[in-house]
Amino acid sequence: MNLEALWRDCPYLSDLVAQPSSLAQTLAGLETAKGLEQFAGAAVSPRWRRILFTGMGSSYWGCRPLYVRLLQAGRTPIMVETSELIHYERGWLTPDTLVIAVSQSGLSAEIVRLLDLVDGRCEIIGVTNTPDSPLALRSAATLLMHAGVEFTVACKTYLATLLALEWLGDILAGQPADPVLRAATQFIPHLRAYVDCWPEHVAQLMPLLDGAASLFFAGRGESIAAAETAGLIVKESTHLHGEGMSAAAFRHGPFEMLNNQVLVTVFEGAPATAGLSHRLLADVRAAGGRAALIGPDESGVFRTPSCDERLRPLAEILPVEMITLAASALAQREPGRFERAAKVTVVE
Repeated sequence: MNLEALWRDCPYLSDLVAQPSSLAQTLAGLETAKGLEQFAGAAVSPRWRRILFTGMGSSYWGCRPLYVRLLQAGRTPIMVETSELIHYERGWLTPDTLVIAVSQSGLSAEIVRLLDLVDGRCEIIGVTNTPDSPLALRSAATLLMHAGVEFTVACKTYLATLLALEWLGDILAGQPADPVLRAATQFIPHLRAYVDCWPEHVAQLMPLLDGAASLFFAGRGESIAAAETAGLIVKESTHLHGEGMSAAAFRHGPFEMLNNQVLVTVFEGAPATAGLSHRLLADVRAAGGRAALIGPDESGVFRTPSCDERLRPLAEILPVEMITLAASALAQREPGRFERAAKVTVVE
């Protein structure tokens, strides 16, 4: 199957291949970002009792790595989906709460309702890819991703979100942001080498995915971001059933579904729980399921590009993107083309 000819005009594939250039644009934008000085040291300032992360879909799950980082540093971060925040968890929206609202479009229905609801009761840092969006224009400060135009499924903007939030974390902690910028600069060539090999990655994946009816993605800690986002983008880009969850949660119910038509992809993640990830991998295979591990010591498509550990979440999502291509090829459909949904969700 000549996929390069078949998908010659596939916008989603073009977005995937453009991720290195897009991330370089994000990096350049962060190096010159202004307007966030007022929030330097906010994570350790008595002015704010808590930092609340909110968003929807991949924007929401992209907050997970910084949430974990702040929690491990002894702070009290909170993650709430915007849909719940605006209806059932409004009690968090107090003057001593700093809201980090993430939305690639900056104009989804929930984000706009949040902006109307807050109306000065607390301050918002908006993280978005759209400079003229309501989120960008109505936030106390705005962090722009500079990821460029994206067709449908979040890929360029997801990487940009992760990098921008990691950079913002240093600002909020009152620490120099130079280390993460240097790490991103070093990561981009490895990212480019990985995505440029997409035909080889897809060829490797097709036998593993052939006949698979259900895909599960499991991780722990920061890797839950990749697992949950994987479930979203598999459904969006392939119409194949995909679910993301914590590796522990997979054992509490979904494990019973294991058979030869179920593929479980496990993120090795941080060293603290890598052993548990390997154990889950072995147990899935022993129970008759298909299994794969994503990590720096794997081979081929499942080997994550070399990067600083703070950028592990960026590297982890890349094999999932290759899975979306391979699953689409097997289904003989164009990956990433929406038939019912829209890039921006404007209805609650």
